[in-house]
Amino acid sequence: MARFEMHSADLATFGEKPVTADILFQMGLDSACGRHGATDLVTAHKWFNIAALKGNRDAARYRKEISCEMSSSEIAEAQRSAREWLSMH
Repeated sequence: MARFEMHSADLATFGEKPVTADILFQMGLDSACGRHGATDLVTAHKWFNIAALKGNRDAARYRKEISCEMSSSEIAEAQRSAREWLSMH
């Protein structure tokens, strides 16, 4: 399994590959379907939001779809988490 390092959004690596909007989108999919544990829509929304900001068109659509299953406080939490992640990376 590849090691995931996220020191900077633009310089982050996934193994030897730089993190792209597609990798962030995949992280959202993994969280949404519970691929590595329990389903976590807040985390999925965060990754879809960041992937959409980085140019992944599908991410915005998926973010909108899961929003229908989330409370407004969960959406606000996901947005705060995305802003925090972006400010740190």
